[in-house]
Amino acid sequence: MLERTPKLPPKIAPLVPGPDRPLWSVMIPSYNCINYLRKTISSVLLQAPDTKSMQIEVVDDFSNDGDVEALVQELGEGRVTFYKQPHNVGSLRNFETCINRARGKFVHILHGDDLVLPGFYQEVGELFEKYPEAGAVFTGCSDIDENDKWLWDSQKILDEPGIIDNWVLRLAEGQLLQTPCIVVKREVYEKLGGFFAVHYGEDWEMWTRIAANYPVVYTPRKLANYRVHSSNITSNSLLTGQNIRDIATVIDIIQNYLPLDKRESLRRKARMNYAIYVGILSDRIYHTQNNPKAAFVQVTEAFKMYPSKRTLHRVIKILVKRMIGYKNQTA
Repeated sequence: MLERTPKLPPKIAPLVPGPDRPLWSVMIPSYNCINYLRKTISSVLLQAPDTKSMQIEVVDDFSNDGDVEALVQELGEGRVTFYKQPHNVGSLRNFETCINRARGKFVHILHGDDLVLPGFYQEVGELFEKYPEAGAVFTGCSDIDENDKWLWDSQKILDEPGIIDNWVLRLAEGQLLQTPCIVVKREVYEKLGGFFAVHYGEDWEMWTRIAANYPVVYTPRKLANYRVHSSNITSNSLLTGQNIRDIATVIDIIQNYLPLDKRESLRRKARMNYAIYVGILSDRIYHTQNNPKAAFVQVTEAFKMYPSKRTLHRVIKILVKRMIGYKNQTA
């Protein structure tokens, strides 16, 4: 049996070029997200070309929250195919299955709780045509909550669409994009392999690996939504501090993709940036999620990652709040 967390990038088997291959593969990995999956699939179908141009498939990791196959058949009416893992294999192996089952030139991994907005595939397709040397194209993105309420927008990278200069160096300082907004050429995965090493931050490592090997194109148009909710992998890892330990691992891996003379400074900058981000995140965990214990785990792990007066202040602040039972909803 394959290990759930590959230690090296899993190999992606190349496909033989042929006229029957579609241009697009929209691969939707799902696990216990049936309440969101309907909207995810519908967001693709609203702008999907015919079956000859776009493959759409849900790859389910042995969910137990409902009949995912029935939902796919109902919505897709034969347009969306379905594959179910024989047992739960974990997110990284499910992504690997998605990529290997993808037949298109362009692979879009759209998690079963995220969304694409009208115009996404047209915009990305036009940019791949304009910049054929690009290994990947990504758009602006907005985070939403369980009820589709807007939370915040991603950082704008460029004012106009184009190739990002020194993208690998900028990306090495911190994660700047979410998975639903990026489309990758299948040949890129074939050359570089799939996701590996960790279950939080695995996408940041992948996008940095791509940036080290290929030009990457960006458009500031916000054409994808990343969903933040209490039951996804990201939120679960916050409760244990595993997210920070995984990020520390990712930062170390990323150093292998950088010029030797810039590694130490970028490593330090990445650890500082993430520690600052976690400090801000801890306030939201404490007040919005009403989870002082998880907030304290986050700030203590952040201090271990990047000891400083600022991170120590966060630890003391959360500790004092817990000691006095502070419950005011204002951070």
